[in-house]
Amino acid sequence: MSTLPPCPKCNSEFTYEDGGQFVCPECAHEWSAQGAAAVADEGAKVYRDSAGNVLQDGDTVSVIKDLKLKGSGGVVKMGTKVKNIRLVDSDHDIDCKIDGFGAMSLKSEFVKKV
Repeated sequence: MSTLPPCPKCNSEFTYEDGGQFVCPECAHEWSAQGAAAVADEGAKVYRDSAGNVLQDGDTVSVIKDLKLKGSGGVVKMGTKVKNIRLVDSDHDIDCKIDGFGAMSLKSEFVKKV
């Protein structure tokens, strides 16, 4: 059984290795062996809380330390539960609504999955 990856262009399983390159005999596409390994390691970003648990959309989390809010001078207290989080790819990982504060963004390092 061949352990070579299928062609990324035409999905053919008949690829072969030529030096440091993979070659597809059906569509003549060539790609590097190092690039194929990088693509295999690449995947969806995994979001983790402060304890290392994997977070998903819709989870309920708890704030692990008091968080000062910029602009309003309020504080989100430690232990505040946040329901139905939404994970986003930005500088803050979590978009959510907190009762009494409204919509805000949190970093996953300051929450723990409940």
